[in-house]
Amino acid sequence: MRLIVHGGAGSSPAAPAARQAVLDDAAAAGVGASTPVDAVEAALRTLERDERFNAGRGGAVQSDGRVRVDAGVMTSGGEIGAVASLAGVEHPISVARAVCVETPHVLLAGPPGEAFAECVGVETGVDLLTEATRERFAAADPPHGDAADQLAWLRDRFGDDAGGADPTTDHDTVGAVAGDGETFAAATSTGGRWFALAGRVGDVPQVGSGFYCGAAGGASATGAGEDIARVTLTRRAVDRLGAGASAQSAAEAAIAAFADETGSTAGLIVLDAEGVGSAYNSDAMQTAVAER
Repeated sequence: MRLIVHGGAGSSPAAPAARQAVLDDAAAAGVGASTPVDAVEAALRTLERDERFNAGRGGAVQSDGRVRVDAGVMTSGGEIGAVASLAGVEHPISVARAVCVETPHVLLAGPPGEAFAECVGVETGVDLLTEATRERFAAADPPHGDAADQLAWLRDRFGDDAGGADPTTDHDTVGAVAGDGETFAAATSTGGRWFALAGRVGDVPQVGSGFYCGAAGGASATGAGEDIARVTLTRRAVDRLGAGASAQSAAEAAIAAFADETGSTAGLIVLDAEGVGSAYNSDAMQTAVAER
């Protein structure tokens, strides 16, 4: 088994050594699994429970003061499961895995998705806020009105580091790609973007955008979610694998094209039968690789 994980693309993080240690732990947890899909789930559960990353507990807070999480997983056999806009669920990757295995659907969202999580034994009703995220949201003078009031408030904050977003934590989506030499799985999990309108869903649970897997390998993305979704970034990277590119050259070419087309920042991890690759055009993106 070979596995690569990422902890998000953005500005240089605070305490990078501590974050790297968690990424290394996640890679170690995943590489011991029996199948690639087991591997990516195990790796992401490690990251979802650690508030250093924007996934699960400690995730980004939306305009109504709630944390809503998204996740998606895909195998090289074409099985897909995703969830979006779940509140109170620390491990959305496990719910996405259950959608893949237990239902005929691709994606479940919102309160019904939370009910499904409870049905399949994933804990719900978890307080995903931390002391740090509560304080940050309170300091941003949050709105108390309806969606129109929230929209007016977030226009000066969403996606604008100068307007209140913290560049060290705003893009810390997590992802993993694993392979056993014959089959692959890719997965991504996130708390979204800080100060997004309540109910906003970005690229992460969208197939071909936040995650994608095919016969040649898989990819997971992180960064400016709206633009990642517009160009279906991970599908582009995996298509390059299918055309004969190496994992590293596929990642680099996909990020270069993304930057040219959108002017935004993103990162990619890519894995095929021969090895792993990663590329980003932000200030930093930490990864960890393990092999067994």
